[in-house]
Amino acid sequence: MPLVVVFLIALWCLCMYFGFLYGFPVVAALTLAGATLVGLGHYFLSAGRVLLPATAHGASPAVAGGPATEGRPDSPEADREGDPVYRHYLFRQMALDWWRTQRFAVPAMSQAAGLAIGTVTRRLMSNVQGFFVFPIWLAIVAGVVVAAVPLAAVAAALTAAYALVAGAGLVVWGACLLLLLGVEAVFMRVRRILQTCPHPQCYARIALPEYACPTCGRRHRHLRPDLEGAFRHVCRCGTRLPTAIVLGRYRLPAYCPECGRALPPRIGRARIEPLPFIGGPDAGKTTFMVLAINALHGVVKTARGRAGFVVEGDEIAFTRLRQELRLGKVSKTTTRAPSATMVDVTLPGSRTRSGNRILYLFDPSGEGFTGATRVEAMSYLAHGEAMLIVVDPFALPLVQQSLSDAERQALQRAGVVLSPEDPSDTFQRVRNELAARADGGRQKRVAVVVTKTDLLRTTGVGRDADRLPGWFDGVGLGNMVRDLARTAGEVRYLASGLPADDTAIAHLLAWLTGLPLVDPAAQHLNGSAANGEATARSDDTATRAGEAAAKADDPAAGGDADLTTADLRRPWTPGKGRQGQAPLSYRLFRWSIFGVSLPLGIAVLTLLVVRALSLLNGAVPF
Repeated sequence: MPLVVVFLIALWCLCMYFGFLYGFPVVAALTLAGATLVGLGHYFLSAGRVLLPATAHGASPAVAGGPATEGRPDSPEADREGDPVYRHYLFRQMALDWWRTQRFAVPAMSQAAGLAIGTVTRRLMSNVQGFFVFPIWLAIVAGVVVAAVPLAAVAAALTAAYALVAGAGLVVWGACLLLLLGVEAVFMRVRRILQTCPHPQCYARIALPEYACPTCGRRHRHLRPDLEGAFRHVCRCGTRLPTAIVLGRYRLPAYCPECGRALPPRIGRARIEPLPFIGGPDAGKTTFMVLAINALHGVVKTARGRAGFVVEGDEIAFTRLRQELRLGKVSKTTTRAPSATMVDVTLPGSRTRSGNRILYLFDPSGEGFTGATRVEAMSYLAHGEAMLIVVDPFALPLVQQSLSDAERQALQRAGVVLSPEDPSDTFQRVRNELAARADGGRQKRVAVVVTKTDLLRTTGVGRDADRLPGWFDGVGLGNMVRDLARTAGEVRYLASGLPADDTAIAHLLAWLTGLPLVDPAAQHLNGSAANGEATARSDDTATRAGEAAAKADDPAAGGDADLTTADLRRPWTPGKGRQGQAPLSYRLFRWSIFGVSLPLGIAVLTLLVVRALSLLNGAVPF
């Protein structure tokens, strides 16, 4: 019996000696390499589970922000939540993906390590044999435990892969952001883009409209290069939306951020040109607006350009007014705060800044100018740099006093109403309202149109009415002429009647709104520059007016009737991934991270194998 004990003790000592001297280093190295390999496998399985799927609802769901409600987010809470878009991958989803990868990988590796140690312990240390294989068990346990060190190094290296991709992505994103913002700013400044609301009780000046997703209809209030994306924002529904005008943002449906009502197509791409028609009751503003739109369309069509109403309601109203004009009487405007009649115009060479215009023609009732408080409600007057003053000559007190009884009766038979509102009073109220502006109400271009001159010329006081603005001195409007010469950049005058001089009217409107129409008869428009001096109409203009009247029975002097509602832009074709698919930028960044992580992991694994082989060969200690 003592010999057996001595033998067992000697055997145990021998096992411990050779186990710790030779078995422990080898088994520990192999276990370390194997545990590291298994850990890497778990890590890459977790990383692949998070980064490789193309779906939006995988192991790391893509989170979209903004309100969940359809349509315009009216509530303050919705506005604080932001747009219903996926934020740029670098600023939200990337951190979530990293955290979820660790959350999946670390428990999996810990579970595998615990399972390995438990299995080895049960197999080797459950009976007496454990006394003799203790070095092997300890080597395996040590290898599994120490494997946490290289795995931590690998995790740090793979985190560096995230940082590397993030750094490169931030550099590219920042460069693209600055480039787009700079190009957008230059584009807006060079083309002098003005964006305003055409709707009553609003008339707001707009820095950035709301844009609706063409797929789901959700409104986006901040569609510009920012943290949600430089080139594209991705709507909650998956539709990619352009972030800048130069990228096609103007092709999306746009809405006023103040009142929520629709804005014209091409807003931001084409300059909005507000043009208020200023005049008292029965001055002929509506009649002249119909003549002006009709004439402008004809000239634009001749120049091979395109023009169209923005909304169908304007087309319907224009058609009705043209029919009334044929019958000799246009309905009186009753709206004091009107919606703008919107006409979208593009001319050949529209890539230039002046070839695109969205005209906002404001035609309020004349009663809106009869009181100062009513004029104040016309806040659209503050946005434009041009206006058109319509003067009813028969509303001038001196003209009324100069009419003979026979002339009064003839005018009454023609349906002329002698208005009690003096045009000089109307002008002064508007002038006082404009004076409150920062620039003192200075207008770059002002047109003064004397209406009903076909009837005015039949009177004694109106025989010289074509000599504008000199004729105004004799009828009480000399102060207005001098005030315009002092405060306006350029002033032009036009005597208008029926039949209409389409060419003169069209080029006057084009000049007012900045459209680059070639006006071969500009010298025949009774105009003046800032000094207020006017040129006289020539006989050639009168002849041309007669030819225009002779070409059709229409009192509007011809003009095509095919001016319709038209969208002059190419609507946005939404780029949208398949249902449930993550945004393209998410997929690209995730695959880039995985692609960078994989060679880093292989490099670490190769280093471990080389070190293990060196240990086995006794070349260097581990």
